[in-house]
Amino acid sequence: MVLRTAIVVGTGAGGATVAKELQGKFDVTVLEAGGEFRPFSMRLSNILKFKRSGLMFDEREISLLFPTMKILKTDDDMVLVRGIGLGGTTTIATGNGLRMDEEMLKQGINLTTEYDELEQEVPISTDHQRRWRPATKRLFDICCEMDLNPRPTPKMGDHRKCINCGRCVLGCEQGAKWDSRRFLELAVSNGAKLETHRLVKRIEIEGNRAVGVVAKNGLRSELYRADLIVLAAGGLGTPVILENSGIKCESKLFVDPVLCVATEWKGCQQNKEIAMPFVVQMDGYILSPYFDYLSYFFRKDWNRPPENTLGIMIKIADLNEGSVLHRSVRKDLSERDMHRLEDGVKKCFDILGRLGANVSDVFLGTLNGGHPGGMLPLDGHEKTTLHPSRLPDNVYVADSSLIPESLGNPPIFTIMAMAKRIGKECKKVA
Repeated sequence: MVLRTAIVVGTGAGGATVAKELQGKFDVTVLEAGGEFRPFSMRLSNILKFKRSGLMFDEREISLLFPTMKILKTDDDMVLVRGIGLGGTTTIATGNGLRMDEEMLKQGINLTTEYDELEQEVPISTDHQRRWRPATKRLFDICCEMDLNPRPTPKMGDHRKCINCGRCVLGCEQGAKWDSRRFLELAVSNGAKLETHRLVKRIEIEGNRAVGVVAKNGLRSELYRADLIVLAAGGLGTPVILENSGIKCESKLFVDPVLCVATEWKGCQQNKEIAMPFVVQMDGYILSPYFDYLSYFFRKDWNRPPENTLGIMIKIADLNEGSVLHRSVRKDLSERDMHRLEDGVKKCFDILGRLGANVSDVFLGTLNGGHPGGMLPLDGHEKTTLHPSRLPDNVYVADSSLIPESLGNPPIFTIMAMAKRIGKECKKVA
């Protein structure tokens, strides 16, 4: 039997998941814009030397040292972080396996079955709690005393391998943190073909049907033909491909803005702690302990020794207001967004004050976003099929572009659940 062909664009949470699901029912080719992933190996002391020399002054420079991490800036200079290469952003994320059942149900999307299935396929636990350092334990206790109901963060991976290096977002060299390359390896072992350094520019459409994608390999463009196309190039990548293909997206970009509030705390060693060890769910935002590498690398006022820097992340659910076209990104923060950030800052000041920090010693990090999505939001019946009606019948999207509203929480596990469902929908027509 000759299998129908499928192209999956991207190897992150959505792309790797859907490739694994489709291979066997389809003859799958996976196209990735980047190359092999390599963890960031430079010592922080060397980064500090660069910083003191004045060589590190723009966040976009990080790709010179760490090619996987790409930085875009919005028209208002907000920093946007994403991963390009095998594993996408999952390789530089914190490995959170948070289920968002209720939040997605409120948006009309039921992923309970897919979440359950993923929990059987991906190791997830909170065993890392026994490895927390004293400062993290104290922050957790303070949040309990404040009735903030903190919860240890479910983490994907095998944390028996964890050595508390604190470099989760720089690439886990120990293999303790799960990333989507695991699913990609399964797809390839079952026969899927993988091609790297293939930057997909557009979908080739004839009549009302897609016949393939056009991808660049260096200076050369090539048409890859297939019966099925699944775009999973991420919340910043997929909209550009669609617009280039004549398929209009919505100006409803969300990015889950992050701001870290930090203080000097002698010997806390948060730079050697698992990232985001617990989460506090607030109204419209979350709080979580976090060593902010981006701010440490590039902000002049983040000049304390890393082992003495203690931070708390504020991540808000922002309004869907913004757009991306090629390298131009517009993203304005609304009055509601600013209020949530301000409320989060006050809460962090309170927590750090109860810890014993002086208000005058508290400093802020770089405002940045790392969870872009929302520009192809599902609506009405689409929330059942997960197939936007504006797409050709044989084109699907399997990333955060589909999420109608920001979750204000780590979305990787939700993207994987959506991709798993989309794989099922695609197999119905195989």
